Amino acid sequence: MSSTARPDTVLLLGLAGFLIVVLAQRMVELVHSARTGRALRARGATEHGAGHFPILVLVHVLFPVSLIAEVVGLGARPGVWWWVWLVLWIGAQALRYWAVRTLGDRWNVRILVLPGVPPVRTGPYAYLAHPNYVAVGVELLAASLLFGAWRTAVGITLLNAFALWIRIGAEARAMREQGPG
Repeated sequence: MSSTARPDTVLLLGLAGFLIVVLAQRMVELVHSARTGRALRARGATEHGAGHFPILVLVHVLFPVSLIAEVVGLGARPGVWWWVWLVLWIGAQALRYWAVRTLGDRWNVRILVLPGVPPVRTGPYAYLAHPNYVAVGVELLAASLLFGAWRTAVGITLLNAFALWIRIGAEARAMREQGPG
């Protein structure tokens, strides 16, 4: 085996392992979301802003596809500061799961509003209006740059920012329609 083949093999195995972890996370989150969604609807929750949801799905489908295309097809490679991006990615995971845990049975991938129930203002929500969105934004950026995929970092970050701009507006409208809780 040549000395140039080994780093590519290690990189591809690392990318595959990383994407398996991300996919497993998303699958667990979707199962949790389905469970909480059923319970929230049973308690009278209504969905708001469903029309933008396909854009969020697109972000999360395009991310691994773009990452693979850039690493395999365009030859993106991690830089010397790869470990900084890994630390940021891990930090984003911690923030995201803190937000999910804080919301508990109210966390969902959709905008489901329980009538008369005020927004959560504890945990990371005491410091940030949208900690989960901050975490996902950092996660997508850091994961891309971890593998040196700067095109994916730019494209996915911009698409995610657009999707979140729409979503945050939809959440704000939903909360205004609900009135004080």
